[in-house]
Amino acid sequence: MHRRFDDELNALKEKLVRMGTTAQTMTHLAIRALVERDEKYCQDVFRHEETVNELNIVIDEAVLKLIALRQPVAGDLRFLVMSTKIGSELERIADQAVNICQNTHFLLQYPLLKPLIVTPLMADVVEGMVRDGLDSFVRRDAALARQVLETDDKVDAFKDQIFRELLTYMMSDPDTVHRALALILISRNLERIGDHATNIAEDVIYVVGGKDVRHHHEEKKRG
Repeated sequence: MHRRFDDELNALKEKLVRMGTTAQTMTHLAIRALVERDEKYCQDVFRHEETVNELNIVIDEAVLKLIALRQPVAGDLRFLVMSTKIGSELERIADQAVNICQNTHFLLQYPLLKPLIVTPLMADVVEGMVRDGLDSFVRRDAALARQVLETDDKVDAFKDQIFRELLTYMMSDPDTVHRALALILISRNLERIGDHATNIAEDVIYVVGGKDVRHHHEEKKRG
């Protein structure tokens, strides 16, 4: 019976990994559409969104069933509860990728405002955070999860840099305002993806060690 429960937990973990990999791919494709100015990549993003949404429902249902039938305790119960939370974070990451595509759709109707240098760099860091957050979950690696938390400051710095650069454009030429705002919104979409990756990392730390670090991390950011 215990072995069967382990198999069920592993199957749940595989679904989460698939969901996370798909959400990460959506982010990559959304930024590729922006950088290459090719909206075909957004069509792939929209198609992947259906997969993420379906997996989110399947994972939540599986967790409820396992809690009801197996009545897990301690680490197994923490894992199941955090699985639903991680699934929600991944679904929101997918939503942010869709938002990037929506802003990209607007931008592609106009000439390029400026060379896109910082935004792709920010996207690379954010994708790495999602990837490391998932890896820390699979490997139950709290140290790797803490690295994700530390990377969040770099994402915030990128967002601030993008805002300052685009503010200069808007102040010097009012015709750039709408395009600049769309790029600022994309940077905020990326920041939110980084926040969701951070939440996943915090959940991993809780699953592995039973320690809730959410408020400590927020206090550090404010400080």
